[in-house]
Order: sequence, then C-alpha cells, then structure tokens
Amino acid sequence: MNAADSARERAEGLRQELERHNRAYYELDAPTISDAEYDSLFRELQALETAYPALVTPDSPTQRVGGKPLAQFAPVTHAVPMLSIQTETNTDASGAEHFDSRVRRELELDSADAPVEYVAELKFDGLAVSLRYENGILVQGATRGDGVTGEDVTQNLKTLRDIPLRLKGSAPPLLEVRGEAYMRRDDLARYNEKARAQGEKPLVNPRNGAAGSIRQLNPRIAASRPLRFFAYGIGAVQGWDLPATHQALLDALAGFGLPVCEHRAVARGWQELADFHDRMGKHRPHIPFDIDGVVYKVNRLALQNQLGFRSREPRWAVAHKYPAEEAQTVVLAIDVQVGRTGALTPVAKLRPVFVGGVTVSNATLHNEEEVRRKDVRVGDTVIVRRAGDVIPEVVNVVPDARPATAVPFELPITCPQCGSHVMREEGGVVVRCSGGLVCPAQAKGAILHYVSRRAMDIEGLGDKLVDQLIAGHHVKTPADLYSLTLPTLAALDRMGEKSAVNIIQAIEQSKQTPLARFIFALGIRNVGESTAKDLARHFGSLDSLQKTALQAADAKAAAELVDDKTERKKALITALEAFTKISEIGIGIAESIADFFAEPHNREEIARLITAGAFQEGAVSSEASRSAILAGKTFVLTGTLPTLKRDEAKEQIEAAGGKVSGSVSKKTDYVIAGEEAGSKLNKAQELGIPILDEAGLLRLLGDA
Repeated sequence: MNAADSARERAEGLRQELERHNRAYYELDAPTISDAEYDSLFRELQALETAYPALVTPDSPTQRVGGKPLAQFAPVTHAVPMLSIQTETNTDASGAEHFDSRVRRELELDSADAPVEYVAELKFDGLAVSLRYENGILVQGATRGDGVTGEDVTQNLKTLRDIPLRLKGSAPPLLEVRGEAYMRRDDLARYNEKARAQGEKPLVNPRNGAAGSIRQLNPRIAASRPLRFFAYGIGAVQGWDLPATHQALLDALAGFGLPVCEHRAVARGWQELADFHDRMGKHRPHIPFDIDGVVYKVNRLALQNQLGFRSREPRWAVAHKYPAEEAQTVVLAIDVQVGRTGALTPVAKLRPVFVGGVTVSNATLHNEEEVRRKDVRVGDTVIVRRAGDVIPEVVNVVPDARPATAVPFELPITCPQCGSHVMREEGGVVVRCSGGLVCPAQAKGAILHYVSRRAMDIEGLGDKLVDQLIAGHHVKTPADLYSLTLPTLAALDRMGEKSAVNIIQAIEQSKQTPLARFIFALGIRNVGESTAKDLARHFGSLDSLQKTALQAADAKAAAELVDDKTERKKALITALEAFTKISEIGIGIAESIADFFAEPHNREEIARLITAGAFQEGAVSSEASRSAILAGKTFVLTGTLPTLKRDEAKEQIEAAGGKVSGSVSKKTDYVIAGEEAGSKLNKAQELGIPILDEAGLLRLLGDA
C-alpha cells in the first residue's frame, strides 16, 4: 500500500471514529474519550487532509470549524413551507380537550369511535431550521424565515456537532429535516463564565443565544457557541416510503443519526395529552434546556393528510403552552447588587406577583443603560417576565400608570459593598467596582484567581476550602492568606493536620514571586498572563507600573470632563498612551489598569501583600536578566515535546522576551516541532521558516 492509499484509509477511520465520539458526547451525554484525546485525533485528520487535499469530504468533521465570513445570507425558498403551529390559549387541561374535540369534529368521529392517537412532544425555545440532505450528505441548512423563504445558514449549522454531515444507513435521495437549534442552560452558563473571564459580552439567554449564533455572518463565531439540535419533522422527501406514523418517523430520523428528543409519548385521547402536559410541566425545572409548552400531533400520517391545513397552520397539530410568564406589578425600590466579577446590576424590588409558576419579588434590570432605555422608576407599574428558570426581568413600563411621585434611578458612584469607586470602560454598558482585591462580593473569585497555578501557584487552596475560609471570617482578601495558622486550617472540615501543613508550606513557597506572576495574580480586569508579562518587561518594577498608572488615572479623569465627544476621545487616548504604546494593549485594557491602581483600597491591599512577603522587587532580577534573549522573536509550538509541556515551553519563551503565536505566517521566526506535529509544520516548511526541536529551543534559551 502506497502512502496516499494509507493516508486515505487512515482518514476514513479517523472520520468514523470522530463521529462516534461526537454522537457519544452530544446525543448520549456519555463521552468516551477526553477532550485532549479528541483534539489529538482531530488534528491528525486535519494534517492528513492538508497533506492530501483530495481526501477532504463534505462529511468530514474538519468541515465543521467554519469557513470565511459572509457579506450577507443568501435567500432559500423552502420546497415545502415551514408553517407555524396554532397555539392553544387555554393553559390547563381544557387546552388538550379543545384540540382533541376539533380533530374529532374534522374527522367526523362521534363518541362511539375509538380515541384518536397522538404524539406529544416538547415545544423547544430556540430557532427553527431546516436541513437538506441529498444522498445522505448535508448540502444546505436554512432558517424558517417567513415560512416560505429563509436564509442560507449552512456554514453555521455545520458547526453543530450533533448534526450529522452524513446520514447513517440507507438514506433517501432527498430528505429535508425540520428541527430546532437550541442551547442548554448549563452550556450557556459555562460559555458566559468564559466570556466574562475574557472580557467579552455574555449571551442574554438560551433562545437569544441560539438565534443570534445561527445568524452570525462569521461561522467561526457560531462554531465557538455551544449550540445543539433536535429533529422533530420533515419537509421535502424523495425516494422514501414514509412510515405510517409520526412516532415511527421520529424513530427513523434517529436511526439516520439525527438527534431526537427523548421526552415524547404516544397518547390516546385528550386526557393522556393533558397528563403529558402536566407531567412535563412538573419536570420542566429538571430539563436542561428551555421549553415554553408541549406540542400535540396526530400520530397517523394518513390522518394528518386528511386533516390538511388552515391558512398557514396544520389542523393536525397544536402548541399547548404553560401558564403566562408575564405579569403586571409595581416597583417598590431599585437596589444595586455586586456580582462576583464586580459588575453592578440594578435589581427591581417588586410588589410580589405570581408569574411563571412562582411568586416573584425581584427582577433584574441588567445595567444602567437598560434602566435608562426602559425608563424604569421607583413607583412605576411594570410588566415582569419569567421564562423557565431564567431570572425574572422587567420587560417594560406601563406609562399611563406612572404616579407623579415616581423616582428616577441613579447608579451610585461607589460600590455598595466596599465603598470603592465604580468604573465604566469607554463604550461599555457595564459598570464595575474597582476594588477587585477587597470587595466582599468579589472575594472568592479574587482569592481563587490569586492562588491559581499560573498566578501565585498556591496548591491546595481549592473552591470548597476558600468557601470555608470566607464563611468562617478567616480570610477576606488575598493578603489574609499569609496570616493563616496551622490550627486554623487543621480545624476546618475535611482538613487534617498533614493537609494543613502542606498548605502553609505552599503559601510560604509562593513568596517572592516574579513581577509578571504577581501582576497577573492581582486580577486586574482584562489583564491576562501575556499582558502581565508585557507590563513586567516594560516597567521592570511594580513601583514604576503603579506610578505610571496613577498618572494615567489623573489624566483620564481630566479627559472625561471634556464636553465634546470627539475631543474627549482624543484626550482619553493621550491620557492612556503610556500603556497603549505597549504591544497589544488597547484602550480598554489601559483603562482597567489605570482604574485598578487609582483605587486606594487596591493600593492598600498591595501594600499588605508586600509586607507579608508575597512580592519583593528583587525577585524579578533573574527574569529581567534573560528578558532580552528572544526579544522581538515570534514562535509557534506544534506537536508534543519530549520533556516540556506546551505551557512550560511558552512560559520560558515569553520569560526570555519572545512571543508565542497560534498560527504560522511570514512573520514567524521559529517553529518548535515535537512528535505528531500537524499542519503548522507543513506550512513552516512551505514558507521556509526555521524549524527547531526541543533541544534547539533550549539552546536558544541558553539552557542546554
């Protein structure tokens, strides 16, 4: 077997293996390998397809990563219209009875005839889409649009790993699958946590997240979002003898490898429909994704055809929703809560009202800009919404009910938790407390970040232990860690003397850390490891960094007083140029640095940390002496190195003044290649970029 045949055979095996793992993870919630192992297989397939472009197939998992951004979406005319379903307005059991009565009347059945058989399913709260398969291959994906014409979102839908690019088994020549793109609540929470940590805007809720992601012109953004899919019906079909029932149709779609929701049931007569509605309503809090009702469909397809359609709705289906999730009440007060990232969120205190199945007395107003836009005032009558487990929110004000005594909202200029000044980044809507090191609301996050491996690296201080330390008033800020005693730690739950000794030793070993690590450990918003290293190299000392930040903060305060918006922007750029002239530090990061050091509480905490021995200026001397060895050089790491982990290699390169990039370009100076190096190695060879192994890197660093 020659190399090309061997590559073809391996690529086919990898494609099948990756799709098996995709199905295990996304459909069965039972992953069979780790993320790292999956990524290794994926990179191997990418490398083979790069080396042998003819091996690329439309159903390859590598085609999910997203293509080039689009200028606009192309229109798609649905071969079979994507019609909406009638909504049953009665939310109690009578809603199911009314639907059954209409169906029996249309079918001319009387009380002596057998009950009609239905399928009851969930009504997903996402975005309806259509998938067109030709000879089993996904060739097009589209939104519903107006039901007749949608938008071509093929590239985005291909990024959903539970949507098969090739159907299993004997697929018909043409099959259009109708279904819902959605987000699970836990997936959204993880995505938003990561987004906030990176200074990015979080998604509002699962439905908006799903709809907004599918309609992204840049498919790589869609690929980064935790989207999923459920199939619930079909459109155009050719060359397939359809099953006799809708339930069998769903089973057949599942057999083709399409994800179909397990929460469905065959029901005979209206009472069994009502029982399903009630059962799912009680189970609703435990379902990991949002629903706003259930859907009933006549099970036999022959009867569906007999019933037909009215206007733009099928007579054989209905959506039976749950009780109203909006209600009217009065705003008694507007409080301000401080989140664990320091964000100040206005919260409306409400006259208690029953909505969405629970009594609601608080509702989020999101941010100051949202309060202004909706013009919510204390004393206003407002519409409140609660959908599923989503935090209740104020939808809008009832203007005609506003009393003369209604009080406009004013956001405080200091944090209600710690008294630190609040800050708003240029162009941003979120206002944050600047007392990141001392604010009680941010204490847990600040401490966990401070002790993390890439910061102060204090091993043993995990999530639950920090909770105990804060709850027992042993620790309020990172500086308090250095006052912990052996008896205090040993007395905590599940903490023996040996573990307590290890933690005390780890705290001691963390002292006199290098400047870059200390800057990163402070938790300055938007300042990651790379930026912390840039600041350490540029300023050389904490004192110099702090003095420059204070000067920038004074200049920033003066700039903010300029009336003209354009001139104010220019003045702000000038005020912060001491930081923005540093590579890759933009205006937002510069503002965060200035605001952080301008807050007296933060400076006091830094002084406490220095007194405790957490940092000494002399600790960076060895780092500074090496900082110019690789200055100005850009490196790319690929493959597995013999002894160094990738993070360790990156850390050594950056400590020596170099920069590590994720992709190879003409600006790359060296590629460091280990075993199983992928397409980056091939590109480096094409561009003639020097390629080194680990030993070569160590020689450059002067460590060989």
